[in-house]
Amino acid sequence: MWWFKDIELDSISGLSINRAYDSILTNLGNGKQVIVALIDMPLDIEHEDLQQNIWVNPDETPNNQIDDDNNGYVDDINGWNFISSRDGKTAKFVNYEYTRILKKYSDSFKNNTIQDSILHHTIVNANKKYKERLKYAEKDTAFINVEERDKKIAAKTLSKFFKGNNYSIKDLDSLKKLHTNDSLLKLHIEWMKHFINYKYTDEYFAMYKLKAKERFNKLLNVNYNDRTIIGDNSDDINDKDYGSPIIGAESGFFDHSTKMAGFIAARRDNAIGIEGVSDNIKIMPICISAFGDEHDKDIALAIRYAVDNGAKVVNMSYGKEFSLYKEWVFDAIKYAEEKDVLIIKSAGNNRKNIKDIEVYPNDNDYQSSDEITDNFLMVGATSYNANKKLIPIFSNYGAIQVDVFAPGHKVYSTVVSIKKYDFSNGGTSTSCALTSGVAALIRSYYPKLTASQVKHILMDSGLEYTFNVKVGDTLLSFNALSKSGKVVNAYNALIMADSFSKN
Repeated sequence: MWWFKDIELDSISGLSINRAYDSILTNLGNGKQVIVALIDMPLDIEHEDLQQNIWVNPDETPNNQIDDDNNGYVDDINGWNFISSRDGKTAKFVNYEYTRILKKYSDSFKNNTIQDSILHHTIVNANKKYKERLKYAEKDTAFINVEERDKKIAAKTLSKFFKGNNYSIKDLDSLKKLHTNDSLLKLHIEWMKHFINYKYTDEYFAMYKLKAKERFNKLLNVNYNDRTIIGDNSDDINDKDYGSPIIGAESGFFDHSTKMAGFIAARRDNAIGIEGVSDNIKIMPICISAFGDEHDKDIALAIRYAVDNGAKVVNMSYGKEFSLYKEWVFDAIKYAEEKDVLIIKSAGNNRKNIKDIEVYPNDNDYQSSDEITDNFLMVGATSYNANKKLIPIFSNYGAIQVDVFAPGHKVYSTVVSIKKYDFSNGGTSTSCALTSGVAALIRSYYPKLTASQVKHILMDSGLEYTFNVKVGDTLLSFNALSKSGKVVNAYNALIMADSFSKN
């Protein structure tokens, strides 16, 4: 768990969580409980490291088919699933947003009846993106078919030497040494080592091929209605009677939300798995994400659900390049600001300067650099390297849209599988989740601070690195890659929060 380390004490560019606990929090007593809304995929609320830190609606009686608290959601004991039917059937694959745009406006565009210049520009870009993704889908499908074929060929060759294809990389290296002159065997050994190293199991291939197939059938299919399962009109923000309270529906198929929950609030006192940022955090799961792009309607209603049910921090570890109804989301963000709720959003993994692409949701309309609110924080990713490799290759950046950076590369967290925990390459989603954890930690011990104050504490108290970092093929000064130029630091943030609270 390198992301809890400290640059001064450990020479690792982490969040300084351990240092904060060792030198500050031990003297502050018990903080208050803070609810963090995790707007994401379905979540494994029964996970051994999460179940005790899942939010429970105190005003709702389970399974009585009555909206006891009159919040508009029946039996919402732990949160709400906006991509589920009443009986828990979940939409696993949905359109990309640019597919929806083409579906909605293609006829008008072809007939040259689009009068709005901004909409016209959006449709042109959506069509361009659609064609790019279609080409990628074709290449990706061909790639996985070749990989699967090669694994079968290699496995067949190796079956002559190992019973049941049961072997390790060490076994393969030993076999290679015994047959130095067999070039074909050596080639197949190298193939199999590659598959083992990258965990290309039969299950991996099956899932990869399913996603590749559904990319054509659903994500890129303008004739596919991804709301048939759910039963609402996604173009009507007032059509709110949909979804279900079944938070764990298909959680075995999805894993993103469970990973994010672990970073934020995995139990710290049970000596298993990993540790989250704080045990004072309760995770409120709100499901809106599947494979494809989120609907703006779901995003907006999810934010409002989080605000109305007591969340003080909203974590949104997802993003898309197009937005059909961004005004609905802007209104929800403004509503959260009115209710003093902080929203934290991942910057995205496009390897881009966000001035060159659009990333939604956001807190501006890309027509200017002016923010619509002061309760929205966008986070990029850093690695453990305090050198030119500080920025991992995938992270977006940008001095206008990205507010701050946080650890998010090569991480270990809770997962939905027999293993319960696993490593991943990470992403800005991880950085977002960890920042949400730190924000909740501040709000736990300093509850009188406003969402705006916590946002600026996270930005202003971070560690600033002035050395150059590698971004693509160029070297740029790290402190020029975000609005704050800094990496979130919990130790510094708590010191600043204490100072703010006394003024």
